[in-house]
Amino acid sequence: MPENVSAVVERPPRVSAGSEFTPLLRTVKGQGLLDRRQGWYALAIAGNALVLAGIVAGVVLIGHSWWVLLLAPLLAVMSARTAFIGHDAGHSQIAGNRSVNRLIGLGHGNLLLGMSYGWWNDKHNRHHANPNHIHKDPDVVADVLVFTSGQAVDRSGFRRWLTRNQAWLFFPLTLLEGIALKVHGFQDLRRQPPRERAVEGFLLVAHVAGYVTLLLSSMPLGTALAFAALHQALFGLHLGLAFAPNHKGMEMPDGEGWGHLRRQVLTSRNIRGGAVTDWFLGGLNYQIEHHLFPSMPRPHLKLVRPLVRAHCRELGIPYAETGLVDSYRQALRHMYEVGEPLRVE
Repeated sequence: MPENVSAVVERPPRVSAGSEFTPLLRTVKGQGLLDRRQGWYALAIAGNALVLAGIVAGVVLIGHSWWVLLLAPLLAVMSARTAFIGHDAGHSQIAGNRSVNRLIGLGHGNLLLGMSYGWWNDKHNRHHANPNHIHKDPDVVADVLVFTSGQAVDRSGFRRWLTRNQAWLFFPLTLLEGIALKVHGFQDLRRQPPRERAVEGFLLVAHVAGYVTLLLSSMPLGTALAFAALHQALFGLHLGLAFAPNHKGMEMPDGEGWGHLRRQVLTSRNIRGGAVTDWFLGGLNYQIEHHLFPSMPRPHLKLVRPLVRAHCRELGIPYAETGLVDSYRQALRHMYEVGEPLRVE
């Protein structure tokens, strides 16, 4: 064989931008990592339901004592577990049948949490399609918080004060997230087709009625209000702790022609940790892998991580991964820097 032919054979194949993801996808499919884990999810759903039932029983049994407030943090944690199951159903991670996934999502979102599955799924899918894109990702639209200096300069009045101090206010504001998610769900009913509106609206009202009935029939009004406030505040905080590290402070594209691999990897951040971190963050600590393979079952995300890291290393694509505390520091620093121009006026 001529020398120049041998050199060509030994040289690694050049990967074009359009096919950067294809070799990785082929490997992942070949290892069965996109196959569903229905048994794993069945156990997770059953275990979650049993713990929730135990908490409800505890509320009924000790509701007339202030000790019942100790169950509110536990209910907040389990509410977050319930939200993670609804999240996975929305991505078709649980079942191969769309109707089954929707049924699980409606049960865990609308009925158990009072959150509209349809509203959240539509918003979250748009986020996945264009993460951190300042014109296309609904999660970085200027609202209570802003994420770019361009958004900050247009703020006025009370919102201007919020932006100046948003890094300090971020986690306190998440205490309201549990209530905000419910309000958004009810507001979105007007957008939904009549049949979906009827189903979602009925389940949302059923949640509110069941929640209020449970508390008022089990404890005095003052205790019930304290329980609800503590539960909803800690539920919102838990969700904020789970979602805050994922994208804040990462690349924010504005029209770049990135392919799927770069669009998802460069805008996402992973959180290192063990089984406790995986449990507490609902698998969302593998944010890069989740964005690359949104329908991948949660227990497979940690298995695909070494493949994704190696593939990114071969292509020279930065792979962001840090500890939990440092992830919050990076996210808050980004929000602090966005508000900086308003503090030096």
